[in-house]
Amino acid sequence: MPYEYRKLTPDEREKLVQLRKQRGYPLHAPPHPFREAGSYLITAAIFEHAHVMVSPERRTEFQAMLLEGFRAIRAEIIGWVVLENHYHVLANVAGLDLVSSALKQVHGSSSRQWNLQDGLTGRRKVWYYFFDRLMRSETQLSQTLSYIHHNLVKHGYVHDAYDWPWSSLFMYSDEHGGQVLRERGQLLVVSGDLDQDWDV
Repeated sequence: MPYEYRKLTPDEREKLVQLRKQRGYPLHAPPHPFREAGSYLITAAIFEHAHVMVSPERRTEFQAMLLEGFRAIRAEIIGWVVLENHYHVLANVAGLDLVSSALKQVHGSSSRQWNLQDGLTGRRKVWYYFFDRLMRSETQLSQTLSYIHHNLVKHGYVHDAYDWPWSSLFMYSDEHGGQVLRERGQLLVVSGDLDQDWDV
């Protein structure tokens, strides 16, 4: 994360850059080691965690734009949540290059729109790079979906996940009912490595 990099000493930064070079990672962007078809968790944050999507209208518009971007690349959207300063999308995709292309469009369009609305054209960077994690098993996928649905509770937006309309929880509730989700463990709070690196 860029925020952690700023806290490093010059020697620590140099060692990190050398390590990224050895691994073939880009020097100033998140690595995307897996690019093939599969189920991915995609996470992107507003630059420096600024709460640019505070208004419900803005979240609603962005959610529609984001989901349309994934549908345009024929992704199967499994779950999502949109918060004030970041989002998560869990989807089956034909390849990560398609995701990158779709998000370039979504992030570019939303950045221009918001900077115009807020009178900050040319003065504010909106989105940082996206991060991804390839799902390795059905268990990991299920845990990740649960995490997505609890992300807004974790960050203190609401006490009950059903009080936040900008997530896929309602889609699952409509299809299966809230009780079915609870029985399947889709609303369990997940701990462990799901909290590390890719949450913001």
